[in-house]
This record gives sequence, structure tokens and C-alpha cells, in this order.
Amino acid sequence: MIEKKIAIAVAETVAEVCGQTVDHRDIILQKTRKDVEGDLTLVVFPFVKAFRQSPEQVAGILGKALLEKVDDVEHYTVVKGFLNLILADRYWSGFLYNAVDQSAVEKETTQHQDRDSGHRQERDPAQHQETGPGKHQDHDPARHPVIVEYSSPNTNKPLHLGHVRNNLLGYSVACLLEAAGKKVIRANLVNDRGIHICKSMLAWLKYGKGVTPETSGKKGDKLVGDFYVKFESELRKQAGEIMEGKGVSEEEARNGAPLMQEARDLLRRWEQRDPGVVEVWKKMNGWVYEGFDATYKRMGVRFDKMYYESDTYLTGREIVLEGLRDGALYQREDGSVWADLGRYKMDGKLLLRADGTSVYMTQDIGTAQLRYEEFAPGQMIYVVGNEQDHHFKVLKLILQLLGKPYADNIHHLSYGMVELPDGRMKSREGTVVDADDLMDEMVATARRTTEELGKTHDFSEEDKEALYHTIGMGALKYFILRVDPRKNMLFNPEESIDINGNTGPFIQYSYARICSVLRKAGEPRLQEAFRMDESIRMNKKEKQLLKTLYDYDQVLAEAASEMSPAKMANYMYEVAREFNQFYHDHSILNEPDRSTSNFRLSLSQLTAHVIKTGMALLGIEVPVRM
Repeated sequence: MIEKKIAIAVAETVAEVCGQTVDHRDIILQKTRKDVEGDLTLVVFPFVKAFRQSPEQVAGILGKALLEKVDDVEHYTVVKGFLNLILADRYWSGFLYNAVDQSAVEKETTQHQDRDSGHRQERDPAQHQETGPGKHQDHDPARHPVIVEYSSPNTNKPLHLGHVRNNLLGYSVACLLEAAGKKVIRANLVNDRGIHICKSMLAWLKYGKGVTPETSGKKGDKLVGDFYVKFESELRKQAGEIMEGKGVSEEEARNGAPLMQEARDLLRRWEQRDPGVVEVWKKMNGWVYEGFDATYKRMGVRFDKMYYESDTYLTGREIVLEGLRDGALYQREDGSVWADLGRYKMDGKLLLRADGTSVYMTQDIGTAQLRYEEFAPGQMIYVVGNEQDHHFKVLKLILQLLGKPYADNIHHLSYGMVELPDGRMKSREGTVVDADDLMDEMVATARRTTEELGKTHDFSEEDKEALYHTIGMGALKYFILRVDPRKNMLFNPEESIDINGNTGPFIQYSYARICSVLRKAGEPRLQEAFRMDESIRMNKKEKQLLKTLYDYDQVLAEAASEMSPAKMANYMYEVAREFNQFYHDHSILNEPDRSTSNFRLSLSQLTAHVIKTGMALLGIEVPVRM
């Protein structure tokens, strides 16, 4: 890369002039600000002491040396202590033609000419990689896969808007890490046990009258979710009567209500493997899994490995009891088992209740152990909302207390909540935004917006529906992923689908526009355009677009390192915006100079490739026609 060549040349110059050794890897070049002439900028202040001259003089010495030592440095300017380097057009055109691979041109050309429709492309941007079983004694994180856990739904309700952000974020992070060279395992831990599950079960047993997804015509996850809300409604009635009659607090009334006592009894019977309870549990969970699968497929996310809390809590329980025997944990008089976190100035953490039942932390301990034994991951990334920050801090500390070698490899990818214009959602009150309903709304909005533009008159009905899905889901995914994961966000469906803003549809439309140009050019012309012409002199818009495309590898590396799809998403917008500014000012196919026209075709081809590749890492499809 040119940056490395320049850094080496700077280090050589410092050694020659000052007699001091500088490691070229410590020399940092950055992109020149857009309001200043230049492509790369070197901050010269670190070298002032060695040269014993002013920053401007040092910049001048280094600038002249680089003109001699690096062929692709054509010119430089000095602004105070900043050396701004202008690279030759041949460097940028060389990058362009090296980036536009011949086979990629042929593949894209075939797609643009043959797929003259809005069909969705059924593809997965992140190819599944096989993972081998077996325990590993050495645990060097650099040599082992990364596990990304996301979704982690409860089997007492359908997926909602919060789950949408979780799934989209987790899936995209996995894609980014994979593209950056990591071996990634996409994992889902299903919370299929616990008191919340028993609440839905109990409500179905008491009030369901044998209803099923088939007899009700509802998706299984929605039907079970209705009974979770039903339980809460009935519990609220009982608690209200107790509060009025006994004058106790709401919390005391809820805990003492007969319905809550029945739910706890159902949980105890489940942990004792009561055949009747287990049968109902399996039946209702089966309904939910069918519903989840349909939602995941529509959302475009997948998993390589499924874990179930009903299995992992048993492993966690064994580890806790072993820790108790070893003295790492302690037992209170009532029989409950705890972790002493006093050395960390934190309260103790309950791991097994007095009645022997497990808590969330218990199953997380078991899940981590199972993953270590099966995959020996270099890192376990948990994509979970920021309300669980304390939970994962404690999980890591407890694993350290237990002497687990993977404790330090746990990373909580904490993200902010998704809110709506009218406030937060509450599952037990039935005020959540259902994921399926949200996707329906996005597709309907895409249909309405597209029809208003009147550009699908020559599409078949099948192609129209595929296009509406692609636009609607692209709008949803981009709007959510463009926000820094750590921040809370307000989701606005109407704003997300605006074709002129920082949105998924704007980027999709830009891609479709490029595809239209490439289709009109035809394969022979694209093959001609692929041949490099070093005499090309670029104008400002062409060069700015090319420099933006040049940044792709750096953006990918940063997005993967920071686990932030927002970096890739906003970069995609920058690429699309730069292309549209170039397209607005300069003709491609009607440019009279053949060499210039060919150069712009290659530039368009690379832009399309970068958009398609980058959007795929966000889980977003780009249509060839809109």
C-alpha cells in the first residue's frame, strides 16, 4: 500500500538527515481534510525535535524527500505542521483497474443483462464455515473462532422491535468479523425455561380450552404470547383484590397471589420433570419455534448453533456445585448457593435458590462452558441490551472465581434500546411492536412509496412483491444499523424509507441506477472499459469518488474491530452520495471521449461492487432495478 511506502520513506529520511532510527510502523498517515488540497496527510510535529527546525521547515524537507523516493507522490503542500501529499492520477487509476477484477466484471455483466427484474437474490453474505468438535488445551484467542450470540428469545412471546435490533446487529457483526478474516459461529441461546415460560403455560392450561395455532389460525409464537399477556391481566386482577383487602404493597400482592403461586409450583414440577408438565412445555415451545423460524427467515438471519437454556442450566448447576465443593462459592443457611463478590466491592450473587432451582446466571455459566468445550472460541460475544451490563460484568467475575480459562474472553456487545415516537414497549402488557407486524408495515410502506413514483409499470406482479420486500427490509435494516449500537434510538418507519435521505432505499436506488448504466453499456463495452488507460486525467468528482471507494478496506477493518455496523452503514451512504454527485455532473455513456467514458464505466462498476458487498455485510439486498 502507498501508506506503507510513504512511511518507510519518511523513516529513511529521518535516519539520513538526523541520524535517528524511527520504526515506519509508528508513522501515521491520515486522510486529508476535504477542504484542503491533498490525499494523505502526515503530522510532522513528532519529528520537530529530531530535525531541530520549525514544523513548516520539517514538512518541506520531508515533502521534497518523498517526491524523490516515492514515484506516486506527485506534489505536496504545507499547512503549519501538516504535510499534505497529492498522489498521481496513475496511482488512483491503477487502484481502480486492480480492484475491478476481470471475473467480477463478467459476473456483474451477466447479472445486469440476464436478471432484468426486481427479483430478490437468495444469498447469504456470510458463508457458513464448518467447526470441528473437541476440547482444546491451548487457548490462544488469535487461533480460535469467535462466537457471536444474538437473538436469545424467550419462548413465551413473539419477537418484537427490540429483538429486531438485536438480530440485525448480531448478524451484521458476525458478517463483518467474517469478512475481516475471523472464523465465526453464529449462536442463539433460547430461553425456554423459567417462571416466565410457566406463566404462559399456566394461562393456556387455565384459560386456553385446548386452542392451538391450527384451530386459532395464529402463528404459534403469537398464540403463546397472547397467553403471557392473559396471565398478567389475571394476575393484576388478583393482586388488586389482595391490595384492597389486606392493604399490602403491589409487589407483596403479586407475589402472594394464587396465580403466581401456581406458576411457581409449575416451575418446580417442570424441574422435577413431571411428565404432564413437560408434555405441555414441549408442545407450546414447538409452536413458538415454528413461529420464530418463519420470522428469522423473513428477517434474513440465521444461526450455526442453537443452545437451549433447558439444557445449559444443568451444566451450569454442575459447575456451581463443583465450585461449592472446591470452596470458590459458599452456601447460606437456607441452602442457597452464592458467589462472594466482596473483593470487587459488589454484592454477592445468587446462583442456586434454596429450593435448588437455577437462575439466569447459572445457565450462562453452563452455556459458556459448553461453548468452550465444543469450539474453544477466542472470544464469546454476547449481543444483549444495555440493561444487562451488570449481569455480564458479574458473569465474567464469577467465571474468574471458578478459575475458568475463558473468563477474560467474554465480551458483552451492549446496545441501546429501541423506542417509538409514543414511548417504550412492555411485553407483559401487550404493548410491544411485533416483529412480523413491523415487517408487514415496512413492505406496505415500500409498496405505497414505489407505486407513487410509478416506476414499476413493466414489472410482473411477482417481481413487484419481491422488490417491495427488498426495499422494505432494506429500509428497516439500514435505519437500525446506521445508529451507533451503544446509543438508544427512535425508530420512525416513514423516515426510514425516504428515497432521498440517509436511508437504505437511497443506497439501493443508487445501486439500481448503476446497474441500469451497465446494462445499457453491454458486455463488450464493459470488457473494453476494463483495459487500463494511464493517460486518464481525473476531475475532482471522479477522484473524490475513487478515494471514497479506496477507503473500503479500512472501514471494514474498523467496523469489525469496533463491532459497529454503523461504520459500514454510514460509509455506504457516503459512497452512494459521492456517486450521485459524480453522476449528476458528468455523463458516462454519452461522454464523447471514449477513454473518459470507459474510465467512468469502470468507476461505476467498482462503485456497484463496493455497494453490493458492503450492504451484504449489513444483511441488506440491493435490487438491480427499482
